[in-house]
Formats: sequence, structure tokens, C-alpha cells
Amino acid sequence: MENSTHFKTNKHIYFSFTLILYIFTIFVNLILIVTIFLEKMLHDPMYFFLCNLCINGIYGASAFYPKILYDLLFDSHVITYIGCMTQIFVIYSYAFCEFTSLTVMAYDRYVAICKPLQYHSIMTTRKVWTLLLLTWLFSWLESGFGMGITAKLPLCGLDIDKLYCSNWAVVKLSCADTTLNNLYGFIATFSHISQMILILISYVNIIKASLRSRAERKKFMQTCLPHLITLTNFTISLTFDVMFARYGSNTSLLALRNIMAVEFLVVPPLVNPIIYGMKLTRIRKRVGQIIIFQGRHV
Repeated sequence: MENSTHFKTNKHIYFSFTLILYIFTIFVNLILIVTIFLEKMLHDPMYFFLCNLCINGIYGASAFYPKILYDLLFDSHVITYIGCMTQIFVIYSYAFCEFTSLTVMAYDRYVAICKPLQYHSIMTTRKVWTLLLLTWLFSWLESGFGMGITAKLPLCGLDIDKLYCSNWAVVKLSCADTTLNNLYGFIATFSHISQMILILISYVNIIKASLRSRAERKKFMQTCLPHLITLTNFTISLTFDVMFARYGSNTSLLALRNIMAVEFLVVPPLVNPIIYGMKLTRIRKRVGQIIIFQGRHV
């Protein structure tokens, strides 16, 4: 009872902090997106893939923040069935797109460092746009199929023990056979573990190539290190969320469960553009020039 009263007293503080976080997340991602599109020197495959990562960050954050802000402002913890299914689709397609984007970026770095002379003939403009299209198409199809088989389940409960709608949380409310849903979950997990293996293979070859010269080591530190940080953070947070959702207790470690449940929706969209903006010299210089130019004309 005291915790509930404490929350209601401070809900406007929580709302303000969450709103600032959401606005700042959109802002830092938009800075990178606009900078990459306006600066012709940044019209390279690596920067287009980074731009796609930022777009996906806004997409994922927007699946979570508006609903939690509404709940905080109006003290509401209710969502319609259609709203719940929509949130599941967007959040899962965001997660799938993030993982697939990071796989494509690892492939791009592999070609750039291990096959530098063939880079522009392999990573053509057509191939870049094809990879981007397939990334989103694959993510939407994978998410749509999972949402579709969940939508067919009859529900025997209404309470979801998470801060947002997730596929497994809805599946647990069903009073019908969920074998197909479990099979889908294992296939999706295997699919993305396979992507992780491809990324690891790429980086084994990248590291081998980077040891050959100082120039390659510098390229690795500038372009691959941010990717590794992003990949590690996203993988760990998503793994914890999946493990807690499937095998964790509903009563123990509630605060930790809530933190890990939202971490992959909050931290990567916020941190990714900052990490890449700091490590990639071209972007850092261009953003600095834009800020200085704007400051002189205020």
C-alpha cells in the first residue's frame, strides 16, 4: 500500500523523466539520420546501415514510450486487445530488425577489412538497398507470423505481468494447446543464434586481418568496436528478458525483471547513436560543424 502511494505521489516525476528520455532518444537518432542524409561524404554502405539502425531505434522506442507515458499520466494500466497485438508486432519486429541489421553490418565490416580491394564491387548501391529491404521484410514476416498464431489462442486471463505486451506473456494467458507457439519461439531463437554465429565468424576473420597492419587495426577500432559494444549490450539484455519471461518466477526479483524487460527497448536506441557518433570521425566532425554553425546563427 505504501509503495502504491509513493508511486502515485511521484508519478509526475517519473512521467517527466520518461518523457525527457524519449525526446532525447528521438533527438540523438534524428541527428545521425539527418547528418548522414545531408552529408554526401557519408553516403557509404556503412553509414546507410547505421542510419537504418537509428531508424529502427526510433521505431522500437516508439512502441514502448507512448504507452508507458500514457499509463504514468492517467494512472492507467489497461490496453485493448488490438493495441496489445500491435505493440507485440512492433516490439518484436524491432528486436528482429536490430539483430538482422547488426548481422548485415558485421558482413559489411568483414568485406571492408578482409576484402578492401573488392569492397565497392561487392557492396554495390543495389546490394545495400536489397539488404536493407530484406532486413525489414524478414523482421516483419517473422514478427507477423508469431503474432498471428498468438492471436488465434483463446485467453483465460487478462493480467500481463510486464510493463508492455509481449508474445510469451499473452501465450501464458491461454487455456489452449501452445505447442505451435513454443515451436515458433525455438525456431526464432535458433534463427538468431545462427546470425550470432555468422557475426562471430566474421569477427574472427576481421581480427585476423586487423593484426596484419596498423591501418587495419585503426579501422577496426573506429568502425568495429562500436558495433561490438552495440551487439553485446543488445544480446545480453534480450537474453535476460527471454530467460526471465520463460523461466523466471512472477514474484521474485520483480524490480530486476522490469529493468531487464525494458533495457533492450530503452538503452540501445539511446546509446547506439552516441557510441557511433563519438567513434566515427566523419560523423563526429560533421555533427560538430552543424552545432557550431547553428550556434553562430542563433
